[in-house]
Amino acid sequence: MVEQVYLKHIGQHVGSEVEIRGWLYNKRSSGKILFLIIRDGTDLIQGVVVKSEVPQEVFEGAKRLTQESSLIVRGVVREEPRAVSGYELAVTDLEIVQLAEEYPITPKEHGVEYLLDRRHLWLRSRKQHAIMLVRNELIKATRKFFDERDFVLIDAPILTPASVEGTTTLFETDYFDDKAYLSQSGQLYMEAAAMAFGKVYCFGPTFRAEKSKTRRHLMEFWMIEPEMAFYDQEDNMKLQEEYVSYLVQHVLEHCQKELAVLERDITKLEKVVPPFPRLSYDQAVEMLQKNGSDIQWGEDLGAPDETIIANHFDKPVFIYGFPTEIKAFYFKPDPQRPEIVLGSDLLAPEGYGEIIGGGERIADLDLIVQRIREHNLPEEHYQWYIDLRKYGSVPHSGFGLGLERTVAWICGLAHLREAIPFPRMLNRIYP
Repeated sequence: MVEQVYLKHIGQHVGSEVEIRGWLYNKRSSGKILFLIIRDGTDLIQGVVVKSEVPQEVFEGAKRLTQESSLIVRGVVREEPRAVSGYELAVTDLEIVQLAEEYPITPKEHGVEYLLDRRHLWLRSRKQHAIMLVRNELIKATRKFFDERDFVLIDAPILTPASVEGTTTLFETDYFDDKAYLSQSGQLYMEAAAMAFGKVYCFGPTFRAEKSKTRRHLMEFWMIEPEMAFYDQEDNMKLQEEYVSYLVQHVLEHCQKELAVLERDITKLEKVVPPFPRLSYDQAVEMLQKNGSDIQWGEDLGAPDETIIANHFDKPVFIYGFPTEIKAFYFKPDPQRPEIVLGSDLLAPEGYGEIIGGGERIADLDLIVQRIREHNLPEEHYQWYIDLRKYGSVPHSGFGLGLERTVAWICGLAHLREAIPFPRMLNRIYP
């Protein structure tokens, strides 16, 4: 019986006859020889069908194959350095599972909207496939990183009664006789979990109803959000450095083939090791003003501002000490300078903007109540959150990393829409 194998392991079967189950990626003919590029979801291989070496029905079947037809092929594996995977298959038998209709995505150039309308098919292309494999490795690395540091994965709810980042970007939905909102963040729930387990994180979808069409925004995206009891902001920033560096080094180790498909300059990624440079908000404003920005102290950084700053560094850079007035209610003010918070943003290099926002949380009962009232938030919806400051409150910190922005940066993508399998944007909820 011929063994069925996956192409990612094909190098272990040189000289053996194997069975591959997959799809026809491409085909070319040299008269009496057919070259089939076959994909099985894990890699590509060239299958060589020689007319004189196979039954006539096998050769005729290979000739009939159309792009993306599903098939089962059998053949002998041999090394071939010139081939797409370094190996090729001398085909001995072929079975057509389904003969595909004319495939709508061809090697010619297609517009982005055309491709997004066919995202369910576009994912099969080499570049999109490579991006999703890098994303998968980032998720695997995330779980490994936090597992190794004794974090507990806690799942945060998606339906919530209140906002985390502000009420203007909430997706509202009916919840029987009440209102509910799609989660903007799992952070508040992770703060509760940290008081039960010490070090926790959640990983799940989050939603922002931002009417933005920039290359850095999606309506639905995935966040990794750790929260740590007894961590101050310095501990928090060190963990972020370790985590981001770990992610990049993991991808460099496990995704060389994918990064090559994406034509990513890995020399830039190789520089992503701690320590990361740090810039105070005061210094950032001064730098921006010297570089022609009209930003004033007290204003938040826009995307062009982040790019100007990041272009001064070849590693991610921390901006810390933002004005209290422009940060969320839960950020702890600096005791030495209450007009700024103990929080930071981490900006990726090469113009990819903020990939992490985080900081130390308010642990004081009176202050958290005061801040909730100052932000005109419905106090009754936050009563459980206020409770955390009544029963064993401790200093604690956390952050949120946006998965898609991190994928886009590491892969060198022009837009976030390619960093998620099925993007949700201002003008797109199909497919």
